[in-house]
Amino acid sequence: MKIVFLAPFGIRPKGTLIARMTPLAAELQNLGHTVTIIAPPYTNPEDSGKTEVVRGVTVKNISLGPVTGAAAAPFLAHRMFWLARAERPDLVHLFKPKGYGGLAAMVHLVLCRLGVELTPLFVDTDDWEGKGGMNDLHPYSRAERLVFGIQEVWLPPQAAGVTVASRTLQTKVWGMGIPPERVLYLPNCVEDVPPGDGGRVRRKLGIPVDAPVLLLYTRFFEFSQEKLHFLFAEIHRRSLAVRFLVVGQGRRGEEELLLAAGRERGFADALVMGGWLDPTEIADYLAAADVAIYPFSDTLINRSKCPAKLTEILRAGIPVVADSVGQLAEYIKPGVSGILCDPDNWQEMADRVVDLLVDPARRKQLGAAGREYMLTRFSWRNFAAQLDAFYGTCHGMTRKDNP
Repeated sequence: MKIVFLAPFGIRPKGTLIARMTPLAAELQNLGHTVTIIAPPYTNPEDSGKTEVVRGVTVKNISLGPVTGAAAAPFLAHRMFWLARAERPDLVHLFKPKGYGGLAAMVHLVLCRLGVELTPLFVDTDDWEGKGGMNDLHPYSRAERLVFGIQEVWLPPQAAGVTVASRTLQTKVWGMGIPPERVLYLPNCVEDVPPGDGGRVRRKLGIPVDAPVLLLYTRFFEFSQEKLHFLFAEIHRRSLAVRFLVVGQGRRGEEELLLAAGRERGFADALVMGGWLDPTEIADYLAAADVAIYPFSDTLINRSKCPAKLTEILRAGIPVVADSVGQLAEYIKPGVSGILCDPDNWQEMADRVVDLLVDPARRKQLGAAGREYMLTRFSWRNFAAQLDAFYGTCHGMTRKDNP
């Protein structure tokens, strides 16, 4: 079967294509399908019009053209639609019901309603975009918020099938009147790859071999910065030798706030700021850690998310102390493959981290169990097989319902 994935943005520097679409496409190709990803590379305009192969999957970047901003939307959507159609696919799968890809999908569905014979369209959602969701987080214009909100509630009910990355999104989609048999739970998953070289990173960053390292792999917006500052101060107070390895980049100067809090509360010398990393470096940085924390406020945005960063940490065999919110409670079996905390109990998270920092045997046990749990329960290979069956089932429904 020939499948087209419509991407929400380019392959660089954002991680959705690498973390979700590419491994899924690769596994579908292992099942005998051919997958082409069509992307609007406004995040990487240097790739405009280029075709590349990533992990054996063809990625076609549409031409951006001279028009930019909102005025470019109809042109880019048009190019995505026609490039997808030129592939002569058996089905099209839209990733994120918003933006340029969402507009292309809307054209596809409207033409179907007008009687044009087109292939079935599936929709994937991995965030809640509307009110209370990502629309409130990003500096979108009022018009963009309006369009994204309409796309999110209009596209899924019109699709042949909907894939959702979290249980909260599953409930949201059911609430749109979509029957359960047309909805597939498709969380972010992992592949069995060896851990990175943590020793290399410790040497590079000047972290002593015997220093306990606490990892924060983050985008910062998922939690209160005050909570993070409290955690680092409290953990440092009780474990002076600890190093805080911070990997990731904030959007609103969170790193500067953290450095300022470190100077004020006495943990500045323990901070090691890794910043934004090239994806090829991440495994080594994760392997440099002894314990990881994953603070996660109990909000609609977080309950809807399916954090790929957490899957990477668990796959690396790093024991995780996380807040019990949304998908985090799906990935971690409490006390067996990680530790879950009350998101409002900051002291509990600090206590559990300190317990692990002084207990190497427990760390090793939890890290190994967390990795095994992910590889067993959340394998891309297994979920690609479920998606393959889902395509067949929903495609059959579509043919039956629309002879």
